[in-house]
Amino acid sequence: MPEFKTHDQLQHSSITHGFFTRNGGSSADAYDSLNAGQGSNDNPGHIAENRHRIAATLGTTAERLLSLHQVHSADVLIVDGPFSHDIPQADGLVTNTKNLAISALSADCGPVLMCDPDAQIIGACHAGWRGALSGITDQTIKAMESLGAHRNNIHAVLGPCISQPSYEVGPEFRDSFVAENESHDRFFKLGAMKEDGERRPHFDLKRFILARLRNAGLTRIDALPDCTYAQPDDYFSYRYNTHKGISDYGRNISAIMLTE
Repeated sequence: MPEFKTHDQLQHSSITHGFFTRNGGSSADAYDSLNAGQGSNDNPGHIAENRHRIAATLGTTAERLLSLHQVHSADVLIVDGPFSHDIPQADGLVTNTKNLAISALSADCGPVLMCDPDAQIIGACHAGWRGALSGITDQTIKAMESLGAHRNNIHAVLGPCISQPSYEVGPEFRDSFVAENESHDRFFKLGAMKEDGERRPHFDLKRFILARLRNAGLTRIDALPDCTYAQPDDYFSYRYNTHKGISDYGRNISAIMLTE
């Protein structure tokens, strides 16, 4: 059975959700075992079986479990049924259709699930540093509002992603954030001294995404404490695999659905 975690902010009688770990699937080797990423080089049959198990856990079918071809954008789609053709490129999904599960795939980036339980509108988005900086969370909130959600009643939870101690970046990375807004400097701190005498900045993706949600006017926000890099037995991590010389990686899935 797929292993997943839930959060009280998203626990409502008409909503089901899960931040799924990498455990409880059918894949092997680097994709062991609940790889939900259709863009990975895993056996397609294993991915299909994994997505079937995830959908069944949520109470729907694999055809009604929607995932995007994510491109680190701020693009959001409003959906009311399964995709009729190829998987579209975007990084956010919003719906008010029941029994339609929408998801965000991740392997260090931040998956964000949102709901307005009164308006019966849900959202899911993939917030890597590029998407978070360009406003994927803001655009997901706006798409929810276009269906009738109220910003002051939207609940948002950030799922498992890479934590600051594991997210070393170059000085040019920090500079790009500070150039956007000088206050962004607070999301960086210097790591330990390297053998070459340098201390590289570490980026706090979790805190940055939560700040974006808070700045958008949301007050009911929280995050799971889990770190994808530091917990390789529980989650897929692009950066962990890269450091281990593993060329590809599985994808974690976080999904939310309105029920009857």
